[in-house]
Amino acid sequence: MMTELTSSDREFIFSDEHFARIRRFVTVHTGIVLPDIKKNMVYGRLSKHIRKQFNGNFDDFCDAVENGDSEVQDILVNAITTNLTAFFRERHHFDFLSNTVLPELYKKNHLTKRIRIWSAGCSTGEEAYSLAICLYEFFKDKPDWDVRVLATDLDANVLQAAKSGVYDIERLNQLELKEKKMWFKRGTGDRQNLIKVKTDIQTKVAFKRLNLLHQWPMNGPFDVVFCRNVIIYFDKETQAVLFKRFAEIMRPGGYLFIGHSETLFNVNDQFTPLGKTIYQLPS
Repeated sequence: MMTELTSSDREFIFSDEHFARIRRFVTVHTGIVLPDIKKNMVYGRLSKHIRKQFNGNFDDFCDAVENGDSEVQDILVNAITTNLTAFFRERHHFDFLSNTVLPELYKKNHLTKRIRIWSAGCSTGEEAYSLAICLYEFFKDKPDWDVRVLATDLDANVLQAAKSGVYDIERLNQLELKEKKMWFKRGTGDRQNLIKVKTDIQTKVAFKRLNLLHQWPMNGPFDVVFCRNVIIYFDKETQAVLFKRFAEIMRPGGYLFIGHSETLFNVNDQFTPLGKTIYQLPS
């Protein structure tokens, strides 16, 4: 049975005021809302940085954040953002993409021969590469088509990992053997427990750092947007703003995929629900 960490159990003093200062910055700059129950999580994720760079002093850390130290602000943002993902997570979304959306876009976009998918909140890249695999499999005999995935995240550390395309082989446990052989290369020697996404798939993905609350430098339009397990960390007002912006940057008839515990109900009415957290803009 787990017990809550108390102030006497902590190595450093982490007061309610420290948590409030951190929470204010995180909400303003990322849109993520940290409830009181996240106080121990925040302490746990930051304590190693406080020990190494601030001699155990949360006051100095909070001062650096509020005084605009970009390096310290990055430490905070990277520590707070949650990065749980997997290849083909919620497989039914990728089945729908391959079996319904891509055939439809193949007919619809036959003049431009262009398809753009956005993985918003891509974490360590598994979702983005899963999307690229779907594109690769559908268009591998259609080389004149320009099909690409934009993958963005707020966390600079996970983006660096994603760009490498290298993962522990255990991350592929849920895939069939033939899928592993088709889409990944296994390391040799002391790297035999690592796999790398094949180049033909990796080159279809562009990874960029992006704060969803800030200005979006890309123009779109996107045919498909995956924004899964991201909005649960935002309040309803922020969610409403984000979904409105998604609608504005998507092509008419475009598809939006969100996480299994998320909903647009009472948040946005621009999209038509298709079931299984899949939505579509009117054409």
